[in-house]
Amino acid sequence: MPSARSALPSWQQLVEHQRAASGLRLRDLFAQDPARFPKLSLSMDGMLLDFSKQLVTGETMRLLAALGRECGLESQVKRLYAGERVNSTENRAALHIALRAGRPVLLDGRDVTKDAGSVLAAMGRFARGVRAGRIRGATGRKFTDVVNIGIGGSDLGPRLACAALAPYSKAGPRLHFASNVDGAAIAAILGNLSPATTLFIVASKTFTTMETLANARAARAWLAKKLGAKAAAKHLCAVTAEPARAAGFGVSAERVFRIWDWVGGRYSLCSAVGLPVALATGMKHFDELRAGARAMDEHFASAPLERSLPAVLGLLEVWNASLRGAASRAVLPYDERLKQLPAYLQQLEMESCGKRATRNGGIADYATAPVTWGGAGTDGQHAYFQWLHQGAGSVTADFIACCRPRHRLRENHEMLLANCFAQTEALAFGMGADEAAAAMRKQGLPESEVRRLLPHRVFEGNRPVTSILLDELSPRALGALIALYEHKVFVQSVIWDVNAFDQWGVELGKHLAERILPELDGKAPVSGHDASTRGLINHYKAKR
Repeated sequence: MPSARSALPSWQQLVEHQRAASGLRLRDLFAQDPARFPKLSLSMDGMLLDFSKQLVTGETMRLLAALGRECGLESQVKRLYAGERVNSTENRAALHIALRAGRPVLLDGRDVTKDAGSVLAAMGRFARGVRAGRIRGATGRKFTDVVNIGIGGSDLGPRLACAALAPYSKAGPRLHFASNVDGAAIAAILGNLSPATTLFIVASKTFTTMETLANARAARAWLAKKLGAKAAAKHLCAVTAEPARAAGFGVSAERVFRIWDWVGGRYSLCSAVGLPVALATGMKHFDELRAGARAMDEHFASAPLERSLPAVLGLLEVWNASLRGAASRAVLPYDERLKQLPAYLQQLEMESCGKRATRNGGIADYATAPVTWGGAGTDGQHAYFQWLHQGAGSVTADFIACCRPRHRLRENHEMLLANCFAQTEALAFGMGADEAAAAMRKQGLPESEVRRLLPHRVFEGNRPVTSILLDELSPRALGALIALYEHKVFVQSVIWDVNAFDQWGVELGKHLAERILPELDGKAPVSGHDASTRGLINHYKAKR
């Protein structure tokens, strides 16, 4: 039986439309309509979204907007902003917009922006104190390095923002990130730092996250060994929804910054989870990041679906993943400062929409979130772009670049952008047999070689891409870019009828790891588990 979504009239119309449009060629679409670019591009607040190289027509976009309305997208956006419990499996609101809102946002009649503002004010005072040297370590020396210990949403967002805003960090401490429970990761960081000048942020919503607490204990032991157990507290602060647990770990109450269960980890950058950003760049720049996110929030709340950048991006993802069968999307930032963006979006998109259970407990009979992957251009051109151009898989791509860099190497920047624009052109339009043969003849190759090499030199093209151009990568622009993708994910979740704010798929492995951990102690072989897991455990115990 079809699901409630795939049985909708607008969904069925899109299925029929896709069959009729399956022979569309981007070359023909551009040749037929010289105004295609202005018709299929949107802009706001220093950001251009070009989706004219997507395999869509005006009719496609009309039908996608109709699907959005039939799925109740506009009313769901209102529910999200009104503080209703859109996270149905955990009975929670999802009010990340309240972290940067310029007006009251109510949850059960309480204005939660006041709570957020109070914590952000305390965070600002702390960040300014550390940066100015008024808040110091146990030996009285200024903090020169900050280590953020967290994982998932407590790591990826601030890691992305600190890398993206590095040009704004000249007066701040150096930031380091420890997420992997692999001891090699935290050991490598600690090996290059001085305990007297290092501050640690322990970021965990529950303050029970296994990986985070293991790394936090290693950091605390390192501090205690070098400075003494009592001195360690002067080098610790925490971001958590469980202040009592942080206090029990040894963090002073005035250094615990609160987050709430109405903010999901992967949506939490604008909360105290962003403390590393404030320490690195200053609170002023962190507030500018929040202002950029707020501008995108307001745009998403007010723009019609056809003119809403997040709605268009989300609807295009539905079109490509669910109706065209594209199981993969590359995220390709042509800016070294955004090299962490693909990893950040992997969690945001696949943890939010990588689900098949619908909100009412049914099973989706259509594809949901595609695999999100990628890396910084131009490095990727010498790695996986071969597959993008001539591989057999069905893939789409987002290209992100900035018009104005923060450096003065104009030649480098124009070479970077030339490659970015050229790759979108090559993926969309390719090179046919006649063009490829002519190019080889121009090189002086004999006809026998032209015929032999021709299959290898043909580029099919017709591979859909979206381009996002920022005027510059400022804190405000970064905030808008992050909110753009946050709201895009919400659009997809509404169309696919999944809950974007839970992550039950993360839990099973955690529980099994907690069961296996004590079994790794001692010499006696284990007898439980399946034959493979038992064999792996016993092999490790024999070899350690």
